[in-house]
Formats: sequence, structure tokens, C-alpha cells
Amino acid sequence: MTQHPSASGPTSSPQDRAFHHDDTVRAFDGLAPRLKTLVQEIGRIVLGQETVIEHVLTTLLGGGHALLLGAPGLGKTLLVNTCAHVLGLEDSRIQFTPDLMPSDITGAEILEQDEQGRRHFRFLPGPLFGQLVLADEINRASPRTQSALLQAMAEGHVTQGGKTWPLPKPFHVLATQNPIEQEGTYPLPEAQLDRFMMRIPLDFPAREAERRMLLQTTGATKRKAERIFSTAELLATQKLVRTLPVGETVVEAILTIVRGLRPQDETASAEVRQSLDYGPGPRAAQALMIASRARAMLHGRLSPSMEDVRVLAEPVLAHRLGISFAAQTQGVDARQLIAAQLKRLG
Repeated sequence: MTQHPSASGPTSSPQDRAFHHDDTVRAFDGLAPRLKTLVQEIGRIVLGQETVIEHVLTTLLGGGHALLLGAPGLGKTLLVNTCAHVLGLEDSRIQFTPDLMPSDITGAEILEQDEQGRRHFRFLPGPLFGQLVLADEINRASPRTQSALLQAMAEGHVTQGGKTWPLPKPFHVLATQNPIEQEGTYPLPEAQLDRFMMRIPLDFPAREAERRMLLQTTGATKRKAERIFSTAELLATQKLVRTLPVGETVVEAILTIVRGLRPQDETASAEVRQSLDYGPGPRAAQALMIASRARAMLHGRLSPSMEDVRVLAEPVLAHRLGISFAAQTQGVDARQLIAAQLKRLG
């Protein structure tokens, strides 16, 4: 049953608040069961990765991009392809290699000749022009190519030959990194990691899930996911996510966590000051707010709770913390710093 919150969004008058709240409730009541079906349909194909599926869908509903971190063979590509299919998105895949040039992903102008012998340039879009782009092993590309991808993620368009070419809407990048092989890789600059709403680690599945995986994927027939959403419906849902009201308790919690992880902030603990070179910026707080709304919607709630903030704090903030070299040598990692901040919430 839909839970209707008492908190209201920042609108101009009580009449406006009531009007927008009623619209949100009506739209959400018809959407909630389909979101549940969406999660189940992806979980039917991608086994043993329930938390990962939730985080990826949270990112997509929030209109963001995600960095998937995991060893080979954990189903990262299958996850992306399945999400694209059930959400009705055009998917595209880029296999990053050290010799890949920016124009190989963004597209390039080619010289053509018409029937009258006149020559002109025509822009040929690259694989970046997809609605859900799998950027496979992004850390194998050169910094120049990484920069072209990350710039497109931030701006939503590509510039080529002095012209601007808008990327399709919605536009999402799910990039993967292999944490095992580091030879011949180019780590993403810390500042550019901020382009990703979440960094989502993939772990090995539980024994029973791996058993079901063996039986399901090695037979003569292959399961296929069913389409649940259309592109227009996803865009409408993303818009709806941003209308969900957020209570003051949740807003204050987000501010407390994010500001407390900035070593120069007056609320930072001694451990944070000693361990971090830099902390998360305002974009991190925005990402945590939107992600909390999206997760609440996935769970059939019309307003985010403290549980959403606690669950999402690590995937949203961990890649935005600059841990000093001295702290790394002492075994300090982002997870324990974030966990300490969450304890301060009570």
C-alpha cells in the first residue's frame, strides 16, 4: 500500500503544495506496481545481484550515471543489456582500449560528394549516441578519451567541427572497471569521478544464487527479459522522482553527512581532518538527495526516509573522498569514514 508522506515540497503556497502533492500521488499510485515488476524482471535474468540491481535502477530513475566495479564474469554486461531492454532504451557498447581516440566514441565528420559533384561534411555519430551506454573497462582508455566521455556525460552533448550535437534523451552511462588487472590502465581522475552518481561494487553471488545461475545459463534455452517501460515512461518517471517531497529530517541528515566529510568544515571530526585531502562537494549532496527519492519510489514510498540515506551514503559518497597517502598506508578507507558519519546521526 502506498505510504503518503506528511512533508511537502518547497512550493509557493499551501494551495500549490496540495495541487502538486495530489498530482504526484495519482501518478505514483499507477506506477508503484510496475516498478516492482521491473525489479523482479531484471532479477529473473541477473541472479544473485539484488543490491546491485536496486542501485543501478536508483541511478537510472534519478537520471544519473554509474560506475560498476567488479571482477570479470559477474554479469556487468548482462545487467546493462537487461536494464536497457526492460526500460525500452537503445543500448550501445564501447569497449575501451588504450588506442581508442575521442572521435571513435563521439563520432566524426566525414567528407561526402553528392550527385552534382559538390563536396560537404556530414557528421557520423559515434557509439556514444545511445540512451544507455555501456562503457566497458573505462580505465583502459587514455585520459583524452576518458575526458571526452566524461564531458559528454556532464553536458549532454558532443561538439564536433564547431557544431553542437545533442545526445539522446534519456542519456545514461554505465561504466565498468576491472579492479584486478591494473597493468596498462589509466585511473580516472578523482575530480572526474564526481560525474558518476554512484560507484557500485559487484561481489560474487551467494552459493544458492550461483547454483540457480549454473542451471539457468548452461542449458539449451536462454531466458529473455520482457519490456516493462517505454522511453517516454522512463522520462516521466524521472521527472516524477524530482517532485517527491523530502522531510526536514532527511535534508538535515544529508547535510550533516556531506559537510562532516569535508576536512575544512567546522563539523568535521579529527579522523576526517587527518585522513582526507578533500571531501564531497555540493554535487554529492544533490546526488544523495535525488538517489534517496528514487530508492523510496522503488520501495513503494512517496518520500525518502533515513533508511534510504543510510543505504545510499556509501555508493554515492565513497568515490568522492580524497584519502591522503598517509591515511591509506594506515589502512583507512572511505567506507569506515562514511560509517562513522552515519553513527553520528544516531
